Amino acid sequence: MNTSTQDRAAGHGKDLKGKVKEGAGKAFDNPELRDEGRADQAEGKVQRKTGEVKKVFGK
Repeated sequence: MNTSTQDRAAGHGKDLKGKVKEGAGKAFDNPELRDEGRADQAEGKVQRKTGEVKKVFGK
């Protein structure tokens, strides 16, 4: 598997994990967990975009 595909897959996983954490934080009224989930989502989106850019440039 090339690095662009790995980045996109890992980013998608982090985004999903963040959504679960954010939902759990909202459900259990835990603002720290909610914010951690939002941060994970942002990190996942950045990693996915990095993979997309690598794919465009053939890396």
